[in-house]
Amino acid sequence: MGIELKGIIAEYNRAVNAHDTDAIMATFAKDAYVNDNKREITGSDAIRRWVEKEVVGDKLTIEVREALDHYGDTIVRGAYDGQYDKTNLPKELILTSYFSVRDSKIVSLVIILNQPSPF
Repeated sequence: MGIELKGIIAEYNRAVNAHDTDAIMATFAKDAYVNDNKREITGSDAIRRWVEKEVVGDKLTIEVREALDHYGDTIVRGAYDGQYDKTNLPKELILTSYFSVRDSKIVSLVIILNQPSPF
């Protein structure tokens, strides 16, 4: 069962699940950056190309499993699915997204496949 998000991050999640490029882009600041799969994607034009190909194009969906505030940044863990290459990925792909928001826009988004900690 998903957890209800608030504000611009909720808008981002709804737009991703609706596969709506313009609505996704409306959540980002013009000079935002995304780090996805160890790739740095900077600025509106590059983020739009990433969204069109790998979010909307791959019919990505995110089922939120956990969300928490950490000193004003938001950490969201979610089950990702879609029509992307799933070779060598776990059956249930849980990714952690680290959002920084300023002036009601996402200024940075880092998406990571975390490994269990030995600590």
